[in-house]
Amino acid sequence: MPEHQLTSSPRDFLCEHTPSKSRVLALLSHDDGPDSLQAVLTCRDPELAHHAAGLLRRTLSRAAGALHAESVDGLCGQLPDAPASSLRQAVAHVLAGTWPAAAGTLIAWPEGSAHEEPDQEDGADSEGGDDDVAAESGAPARDEARLRDLPGQVVRITSLREFHVHDRQALLDAAGEQGWEPMPADQLDDDDPHDVVGAVMWLADPPVDVDGADALTERSHISLLRRNKGDEVAEWSAEPVVADFGPGRRAAKAGESPEHSRGEELPDFAALFPAKPPHCEDPECEEESCLWQLTPRTADLLHTALSLLADEAYEDAEELGDGRLVPDEHEGDWGVFLRLPKLTFATDLQWRRRFARAADDLAGDLERGHWPRPTCTAEELALHLAIDDAGDSADELGDDSDGTHSTLPTHRDDYDLGACTDMSFQDTDVLMLYSSRFDGIEDPDGDANRQLGVGDLRAQAWFEPFGNVTARDPHRGFRR
Repeated sequence: MPEHQLTSSPRDFLCEHTPSKSRVLALLSHDDGPDSLQAVLTCRDPELAHHAAGLLRRTLSRAAGALHAESVDGLCGQLPDAPASSLRQAVAHVLAGTWPAAAGTLIAWPEGSAHEEPDQEDGADSEGGDDDVAAESGAPARDEARLRDLPGQVVRITSLREFHVHDRQALLDAAGEQGWEPMPADQLDDDDPHDVVGAVMWLADPPVDVDGADALTERSHISLLRRNKGDEVAEWSAEPVVADFGPGRRAAKAGESPEHSRGEELPDFAALFPAKPPHCEDPECEEESCLWQLTPRTADLLHTALSLLADEAYEDAEELGDGRLVPDEHEGDWGVFLRLPKLTFATDLQWRRRFARAADDLAGDLERGHWPRPTCTAEELALHLAIDDAGDSADELGDDSDGTHSTLPTHRDDYDLGACTDMSFQDTDVLMLYSSRFDGIEDPDGDANRQLGVGDLRAQAWFEPFGNVTARDPHRGFRR
């Protein structure tokens, strides 16, 4: 087949950023050769490029015609004419399911070349039902298909559930009533002679309340399998299927080093925040060394809290996706975003990622030896949450003789998070958003807002820099 006649389909959309411009790239696949990248549009604003790639990625995951035209028009209205036209064309191509690859951008491989995956072993038979129908129609049987053979998308859900068995007999009786039979005694381990593990598995699948046991942990790791990332369905995967559920939240708060969540070496807070011994014991003394200090131990707790807050926000943002409201508190543990004022519950993926970055920015201040001074409303709220979390961590630390936190020097100002709050904020107006007494206070045109001089607290204004601080670099990007 001549190169200019090769047809392709988009698999993903990526961003490439440089100091002067940003590009959106399409990852294209076709049946006769390897995947390739093709430029979609170029613009100067990295956030608009990120939005464009996200919109195209969402379009790719939806059926043709299901995309709201308003979201395309809104983004195109923010782009210059040329990239806006390119974006509209790209959306149309994605909805059509094919991509017009320019001549020479796709390479055709001879039949039987090395890029093809080996055929399945001879003698693999399908038995009965839908698999027979699939075989007759030319489609692969589901239990024989690789990822490339399956139409549509493949989602993997890996679950973690932990139960505290407080009434063993009630558990065993409930499982028996539902048809469970324990394993023979000679097949059971000495540490589980009654096959409690088997009973829990029987009762917990599908997930239901388990008589005689309380659920301690219920987590799921959900991912969309992608060929371009080397993913494969479990039966054909060359690598073991694993899922990282992370450390327990309380264990992480109680002194785990933030390098586990940020992938970085723990800063030397003793050197970054050298604590001066107090001049005297008089709490009213105005000598500089007697004023409250951000001590190494307090800085460590705040850094851990901010890093964990950012990680949780990134994870929840990705799981919530675009256009999804923060669910009710009874519909799952949405950690960070359920803790924000309700006026933020309808924000989009990009807004939530920017909130995660706000926590990262404050953690970065501490890593450079600076006090975490909020530069916008989002950073104010992130710091309020982190101070609350740090207070919980201080209460739970106990004897941390084996942790790195215990090696930091002690000081009388350690863990005085009330003083930290007093010294860190210009005001606490943002906290009024939690009170029904101040409904509407976020609107800068409202009478109460103007009377109190609150300023714009609407969600879309949370990332606008305060007028009396140095704004952060708008091109700094995201950690993840």
